Amino acid sequence: MALETCGSCLSCLLVPLALWSIVVNILLYFPNGKALHAASYQSPNHEWYFEGICFSGVMILLLAVIMIILECSVFYRCCQSESCNKTYRSFISIVLALLGIAFSGYSCIIFTLHLIQGPFCNSSSGWNYIFKDTAGGYLTDYPVWSKCTGPANIVEWNIILLSILIALSGLQLIICILKIAAELKRTLCGTYSVFVQAGIL
Repeated sequence: MALETCGSCLSCLLVPLALWSIVVNILLYFPNGKALHAASYQSPNHEWYFEGICFSGVMILLLAVIMIILECSVFYRCCQSESCNKTYRSFISIVLALLGIAFSGYSCIIFTLHLIQGPFCNSSSGWNYIFKDTAGGYLTDYPVWSKCTGPANIVEWNIILLSILIALSGLQLIICILKIAAELKRTLCGTYSVFVQAGIL
């Protein structure tokens, strides 16, 4: 019962997570939090893919808004029967939640790969991914961070923001899974109750 009741609030939880994903991803364009760096910083290719802004941001936000609208019966009715209407809306919500799993799951994987690869920074050999061959070992090898001479604190900035993005997309993934479970329970239990009532009659 708790899962069904919470099902309607899960979509609302996706909204702030999507907005935070957009904000945090934008901050990746401002190393060390300074706009001055953004103008001269040779931004790596992966940041122009807009994973955080597009997939775990705009797309998740769009899906959440549609699911919220579907949960408000005053906005949408597909058929005369109330049980049919609820079942149809639950089915659409499940499809949207599956898309949410795909978007957030993809973002989580990409952010993890970027974190393992390390930041794109300036070093004695020029601009490059100098930690890409460490398989993420640089994360705990603090002395090697000094190899990145610019922008200042780029390693810390990259690790913190990507870790936040991984957490946000991970939460989105969990919420979408819970949303599917809630809608399946609502649909199956609702269908079962209809069959029971029909059998009694």
